[in-house]
Amino acid sequence: MNILLLLFLAALTSFAKGDKSEVTQRLDNAADVLNEIMGVPEKGIPQDLLDKSHCIVIVPGMKKGAFIVGAKYGKGFMSCRHSGTGWSAPGAVKIEGGSVGLQIGGSETDVVLLVMNERGADRLLSTKFTLGAEGEVAAGPVGRSSTAQTDAGMRAEILSYSRSRGVFAGLSLSGATLRPDLDDNKAMYGKPLNNKEIVESRMAAPPAAAKLMEELNRYSRREKT
Repeated sequence: MNILLLLFLAALTSFAKGDKSEVTQRLDNAADVLNEIMGVPEKGIPQDLLDKSHCIVIVPGMKKGAFIVGAKYGKGFMSCRHSGTGWSAPGAVKIEGGSVGLQIGGSETDVVLLVMNERGADRLLSTKFTLGAEGEVAAGPVGRSSTAQTDAGMRAEILSYSRSRGVFAGLSLSGATLRPDLDDNKAMYGKPLNNKEIVESRMAAPPAAAKLMEELNRYSRREKT
C-alpha cells in the first residue's frame, strides 16, 4: 500500500513539474511572438496602438483548427499597464469557442489582442467574458502608423490580430470566450490566483516570465505617469 502511495505521489510531482515546464515554454513563446511581430514595423502591430493600449493578450502557437468548428481552444497570457511601473505580472488565459472573420491557413496560429480602454480592461479581468458580445472587438489595422486609418477601430474596446505562416493580419473574433487559466497561474505563482488578483496586487512577475516582461518593456514607449 505504501509503495502504491509513493508511486502515486511521484506521478503527481512529475505531472506538476511537467505543467510548470509547459507554462514556462509558453511564456517564452509569447515573448518570441511579440518580438517577431514588433520587429517588422511595416507589417506588424502599429506602435502607436501598442502605446495606447491598456492591456495585451498573447496566445502563441494555437494548432490549426483552434478557431474552426470542433477545435476552438488556445492558451496564453495577459498583462496590463500600471501607472509609473510599466506592465503588470502576466496572468494566464484560455480562449474557447467563437468564429473567425479571417482564417489564415497553416499548422499554427498566433493571436494577439490589444485592450484599448479601461472598460475593456475591466472585462478582461473578469471571471469570463465573450468577445464581440460583452466586449466590442474589431480586426486591428496593420502597419507602421495607424493614425489615419483607425478612427472607427479605435472605438473598439479590443483590437485583434492573428499570424500564421508568417502572414500577419487583423483578426475578427466573434463569440469566443476568454477566462483566467487558474491551473497555469498556479504553476507560475504557486496558487490558483485569478488575473484580477495578479494585476491589482502589483505582484512581481515570476522568473519564468522574465523574457516576456523584457519584450513588453522593450516595445513600450508610453510615458510613465
